Amino acid sequence: MERQKSMEKGLLRKSLSIRERKFPNEEAFLETGLSRKSPREITKKAQNDDGECRVTATVFFSTFVAVSGSFCTGCGAGFSSGAQSGITKDLSLSVAEYSMFGSILTLGGLIGAIFSGKVADVLGRKRTMLFCEAFCVTGWLAVALAQDALWLDCGRLLLGIGVGLFSYVIPVYIAEIAPKHVRGSFVFANQLMQNCGIALFFIIGNFLPWRLLAIVGFVPCVLHVFCLFFIPESPRWLAKKGRDKECRSALQRLRGSDVDISREANTIRDTIEMSEVDGETKMAELFQRRYAYPLLIGVGLMFLQQLSGSSGVTYYASSLFQKGGFPSAIGTSVIATIMVPKAMLGTIIVDKLGRRTLLMASCTAMGLSALLLSVSYGFQSFGILPDLTPILTCIGVLGHIVAFAMGMGGLPWIIMAEIFPMNVKVSAGTLVTVTNWLFGWMITYTFNFMLEWNASGMFFIFSMVSAFSIVFIYFLVPETKGRSLEEIQALLSNSVQ
Repeated sequence: MERQKSMEKGLLRKSLSIRERKFPNEEAFLETGLSRKSPREITKKAQNDDGECRVTATVFFSTFVAVSGSFCTGCGAGFSSGAQSGITKDLSLSVAEYSMFGSILTLGGLIGAIFSGKVADVLGRKRTMLFCEAFCVTGWLAVALAQDALWLDCGRLLLGIGVGLFSYVIPVYIAEIAPKHVRGSFVFANQLMQNCGIALFFIIGNFLPWRLLAIVGFVPCVLHVFCLFFIPESPRWLAKKGRDKECRSALQRLRGSDVDISREANTIRDTIEMSEVDGETKMAELFQRRYAYPLLIGVGLMFLQQLSGSSGVTYYASSLFQKGGFPSAIGTSVIATIMVPKAMLGTIIVDKLGRRTLLMASCTAMGLSALLLSVSYGFQSFGILPDLTPILTCIGVLGHIVAFAMGMGGLPWIIMAEIFPMNVKVSAGTLVTVTNWLFGWMITYTFNFMLEWNASGMFFIFSMVSAFSIVFIYFLVPETKGRSLEEIQALLSNSVQ
């Protein structure tokens, strides 16, 4: 019976496609059926098409407010590098204790990621971001007021939970509100703002004491809470919850008051109805053949992103500079100066070059930078060219962080937000996000130990992971540039069939 229904749907789609080619002025998603259009109606349809591609002030503002949460994430990531010397001195922490403090952000992120999909589905995208900030605000205050390692770790853990929730909901929200021709750039702004937060803390961490640095991290969280009250909820989430009137209202607000949004609203509704024929998919049901391809892409990219060593290099940049004999204050300031313009460049070109090209270019540069660091620390261990080691270390760390910011940092999150249908977005998005934070915690916790054990060998492994990432992307990751979310999901579904 199910197979018969599937065949009927396929025939219906085919007939609609044929009819659209024969009668291009007709609209496939009208509730009232197919009919010939008058010239006035044709003009209205053209305006509707333009509306779907229009970038309004509301879309800009909503995206900016959403990615402000990523700025808070960047502040948390950059804090451990700038505050390392001050915290270890004031609280007398060992290498193991500070490694726990640095890595516990990713452990908190893992906890937040486990519940991220469900929370975003129950509360909605907008209220979930408010929920995230409750953890972030409390976490920053606990770190600023900490008198021992326990309170320090508790604050960092709470901050990590908020960051873990943010890592799922922000790219999903932006992907669901942005027009398809700028969706990649707008979601990549997530990575841009994260880099802004890291850069800020890399610079001011050289001058401010660590408690004041934590207060600085607290301020943007409070501002973010205030701004969230002025943006609309995701129309796709509202449609999924059966709130059609609110969905159309939010969509009208995003596309402009003079735009006919009926076609886009009907497309969203029809796609959600089709995806929910089998009901909400649970985690155990994800591992079916029809979801295998998008799941492999999402989990694979997150797995490779973390095993490239990106989190460790960012969190402990100052330690890498010190080990290589390069002044850490100068090194972190140089990184901060360059990484934001590079992320801005990535934001501009992601919808021009495409996801695949930028991902492979990013992995290539990361692999070469990791190989350079491997050679640098190898020379140092054998006492070869000691004057050259600081320069190679600076170039390697700088190249790795900048290359990550341009592609591999943000693009896996863009692709995650694009490839999963609404009925599996909760469970699949949760699994992908958990994968990212689980391996991120493993890397950040073991990074300092591996650095002391064999820095050259560690970075050689990271370079090999980046090389494998290029092969993975070339053969498995499709290009999603310029396609609507519904078109991408249909493409992946057809690939599996």
